Order: sequence, then structure tokens, then C-alpha cells
Amino acid sequence: MSDTVHVPVLTAEVLSLGEPKLGQIWVDGTAGGGGHSRVIAEQLGASGKLIAVDRDPLVIERLSGLLPENCVARYSSYDDIPETLTELGIAGVDGILLDLGLSSDQLADRERGFSFTADGPLDMRFDMTQGEAAWEWLQRVDEKTLADTIYQFGDERFSRRIAKRIVDTRKENAIRNASELRDLIYRSVPGKKHGRIDPATRTFQALRIAVNDELGILERALVRLPDCLKPGGALLIISFHSLEDRLVKYAFRNDSRLEIITRRPVQASEAETDRNLRSRSAKMRVARRVNSN
Repeated sequence: MSDTVHVPVLTAEVLSLGEPKLGQIWVDGTAGGGGHSRVIAEQLGASGKLIAVDRDPLVIERLSGLLPENCVARYSSYDDIPETLTELGIAGVDGILLDLGLSSDQLADRERGFSFTADGPLDMRFDMTQGEAAWEWLQRVDEKTLADTIYQFGDERFSRRIAKRIVDTRKENAIRNASELRDLIYRSVPGKKHGRIDPATRTFQALRIAVNDELGILERALVRLPDCLKPGGALLIISFHSLEDRLVKYAFRNDSRLEIITRRPVQASEAETDRNLRSRSAKMRVARRVNSN
């Protein structure tokens, strides 16, 4: 496997607020390119352990040759971290990090369909061994559900136009390639641009969230992960979508097992956003496990 092209966000803030220390056990629940895993593992030292978890088997294959010796890579979804820890014989950990959304490695893979600039298959699954590909989902979903999905997950004001054109088009041929969907969106949206982003961005984001059940997995994880933490253990979640951030905000606020560390989400510095445009939309919230009664 090739090396990663992904650049982790808010790395300094993860270290300062999470405070990983020598000998501790941490979980990177969305290991991706391994950037966060490596910097946390360095803080843990040889006496500590970092469990790098990802639901993308290609990520785990790549990481097996990139991570330091005090890291263990596991193929799993982050809402199943409790089962992963049980398999490893670990009762509790000192920190869990989730960096939600899409990695640059996945975006750059032309065979995955995440990028509307590519001409690859419209798959969009983080785990290509499970579930429906995006083109299959598009072929069967009803027009109202499709429009609502594009609007809610993509904040796309032309969602109904796009949904209608997709449904009309699929009557003749399935929309199997990313470029086909992109061109269809372009024909549905007035003008070449609306706002600062490409017209296809919002719809591609919405389909990716739907196909991978990203919000459902996050909701389940928010219920399950606090019990994986030792007293004082940190839970750090970096989100890139307002719906994700809202779920994290209210879960932290309403969970008696957690003490909120960040009253407002932490965002990237101007220097970081200049280096890495992806960091502009990143928001991190941090909480710690309170002592058990």
C-alpha cells in the first residue's frame, strides 16, 4: 500500500486537551492516515498502547506498515470499540479520539467514488465489503426520501430539482459513475456556482453520510464510548458537519458520566487553516469521564 496523503487536523489541540501520557492506553477510533495515531503513540511511549481502529479495511492494510510498535490496528467501526477492547482484554482506556468524516486518502482513491472530480465507480462506502454502494442506493430510494436526504445532510437548497433529475435519469440507466452524478447535478443547479463551493459538493456529502449511516453510528458511539473510559479518561470528537457537532454537543451536555472540558468547540488556528484547507470546518469537543460512584 502507498503512504498516506492525509493531513490530520487540530493535532496540537488534541495533545493539549487530551493530555496523553507515558504508559497510558488510547484509542484512535477513526485512524485514517494514522496522523493522530502516530502523535498520540509518541506521547504514550513504549510502555503505553494505541489501538488504531477504522471501518475501512484498506486503511488497516495501509496502517499495518506505518504505525509504531506500541500501536495495534483493528478493522472495526468506532461504535464497536467496546467489543474491540474486550477482544484485546482491555477493561478501560485513558482516551478515545474520533476524527469524523472523510480522509484525503479515501477522497484521492478514484475507485471509491467519493470525489466528484473523478470518473470512478459511485461507491462511497467506507467499508466496501458491506452494505449498498451509493449507485445502488440511488437506484432504489424514493424521490422524497432522496430530496430530504440531500437537503438535510447536504444543506442543498436545490435538493428537489436534483432528486427529480436523478429519478428521471435512472428510469433509463443506473447512475453508476461519480462523473455521471456530477454532471447531472450541474444540469440541475442554476449557474456554475452557488456560494463558494462546487455545486456537486453538498449532494456528494449527503449521499456519503446516508450510505455509511454516519449519524446513526455517531449516535450509538456517544451512548457506548463513555463506559470504555477510565475515570478521568478523555473523549475527543472532531466533526466537520453541523449535524455531527450538534449530536456531540447535546450528548456531552446530557451525559452524567461526562464532564465537559470545552464549553465551545475548538477550531483550527489561522496558521493551520492556511496550511490545510480541510481544517477550516473542523470543530472539536472534549469531555472527561467522571469518577464512578
